[in-house]
Amino acid sequence: MTDQAASNENEAEKILETPNVNPRKLQPLAKLAPFMLRYPVRLVLTIVFLLVSALSSLAIPAVMGGAIDEGFLQQNLDNVTRYGWLILGIAAIMGLASGARFYFIASLGEKVLADLREAVFGHLLRLDTHYFDTNRVGELTSRLNGDVGVIRFAVASSFSLALRSLVTIIGALVMMMLTSPVMTIAVVVLVPCILFPLIAYSRRLRGMSRKTQDALADLSAMSTEMLGATRTVKAFTQEGVQSDIYNRHSRESYRAEVQRLGARAVLVGMAIFLGTAAIVGLVWWGARAVFEGSVSAGELAQFMVYALMASGALTNISDVLGTLQQVAGATERLTEILDTEATIDDPAVPVVLPTPPLGTVSFDHVAFGYDKVGFERVLSDISFDVAKGETVALVGPSGSGKSTMLSLLQRFYDVQGGSIRVDGVDIRDVRLMELRQRFAYVEQEPTIFAGTIADNIRFGKPDASDVEVEAAARAALVHDFVVEMPLGYGTMVGERGITLSGGQKQRLAIARAILKNAPILLLDEATSALDAQSEQLVQKALEHLMTGRTTLVIAHRLATIRDADKILVLDAGHIIDQGTHDELVAKGGRYAELARLQFRLDDIHA
Repeated sequence: MTDQAASNENEAEKILETPNVNPRKLQPLAKLAPFMLRYPVRLVLTIVFLLVSALSSLAIPAVMGGAIDEGFLQQNLDNVTRYGWLILGIAAIMGLASGARFYFIASLGEKVLADLREAVFGHLLRLDTHYFDTNRVGELTSRLNGDVGVIRFAVASSFSLALRSLVTIIGALVMMMLTSPVMTIAVVVLVPCILFPLIAYSRRLRGMSRKTQDALADLSAMSTEMLGATRTVKAFTQEGVQSDIYNRHSRESYRAEVQRLGARAVLVGMAIFLGTAAIVGLVWWGARAVFEGSVSAGELAQFMVYALMASGALTNISDVLGTLQQVAGATERLTEILDTEATIDDPAVPVVLPTPPLGTVSFDHVAFGYDKVGFERVLSDISFDVAKGETVALVGPSGSGKSTMLSLLQRFYDVQGGSIRVDGVDIRDVRLMELRQRFAYVEQEPTIFAGTIADNIRFGKPDASDVEVEAAARAALVHDFVVEMPLGYGTMVGERGITLSGGQKQRLAIARAILKNAPILLLDEATSALDAQSEQLVQKALEHLMTGRTTLVIAHRLATIRDADKILVLDAGHIIDQGTHDELVAKGGRYAELARLQFRLDDIHA
């Protein structure tokens, strides 16, 4: 009885933890079918070995019943030996089939996991910039990692367990009915009498479980936020206050968990009592049937084993259904990504850009707003041309639309009025990859990946040789500081280049752009966040990069664009003036005011 009481306790815990299952919430699981059907051989072999394993396990109790009646009760050792060898043979088949089933379902799960993860990641990279403007990267990463892991468990374990349990329940009921129809009917009536009180009570307690999860979530969120901002906490001497807040959340979590554990203890006690009472009743009824001669002792033992097998399989299915509901939610979150269509995509019939590249850019009455519904314009009636090899600078206050123009040029967004042409071709008529290969982009805060220095430079040209990487590094004034590092170009720079200074990161980005060797260069305030010494080094690297290339440069420091062929002055999404540095200063407009202020400050600092 002790083992059965423990089994009842486990079943009670599973009843408490299993959520209400809504069949409609399991519908997203159907979207996993195409990934599984890619491997029909593994899928068929999994099902075949699963059926063999389940049927073998159902055969053993029947053989044991014969061994009891024809061997032990008749004291016939030969029959016991014969049935023993038969059981060993069935066990060998069951063991081989179970091992094969585990291998094929596990390998199938890993293949489905890899395919799904690759499909989601590849699709995310193809989605346009607007999607990432409206979705948090942390949320997408959670889907890509956490949700895929949940699905892995389902494919590798839950599906197999559910199918095997279903076969076991059906087979056990059939064998129970063949052994004793009357006792089978009694069990069918008895089981709901035990489960209904437990399920009814457990539903009242699920709210407590949710409350505990919410309290833990608040505790985790608060700790993650504070530990990620330790400098701010220390700077404002908030250690004590934040510790008190954390302690309050911790105590709330403790109280919720203790309340849930108390209710769970009541449920476990009910399950143990009701389950034990049912077993006692069934054994008593079976003993009476044996004494009356309606069933044999072997048949009673056989029946009891089948009843326990059916009970365990039923518990497994209940547990799996709860797991599958979580899996359905994870699948739905992932398929939402796969079902999202990119709003910016390749044209149906793309136009090929001229070869060799011309390096020309033209904005023709361009209008744009990030809010497509309200269309609050960021740019209005923007028109200008950039000839091959020219340097055009964009100047204006924050929010005037400078960075937006570079984003539109690379077709991160589509214009809502007018057109943009590169080398004489409307960029909406060109394949995105071919278009973006024409640009080398250096940002104000360059993206540095958590790899080696060589890996970061080679990002501009993945198949570049070590000689090409070093040549680009020398041109960008990177080589000098790299050779001083212990591992040289193999030095790891850490996440976001944390081991590098701002100037070093900027020169690394310039080396990447040099290696790409694109005909059109886009510079977005590449020196604005640097100190004077770093700015001087970066400016020298930029001069090498700009040589022979068409360049569009955004700059707040006018000293860096004095030699530009043309300067466009923007304000509130309009071009309010244009010309060379000397021409704009001579006009005495806004640019002249800004130039006088900056150059006077430079003289003071000098």
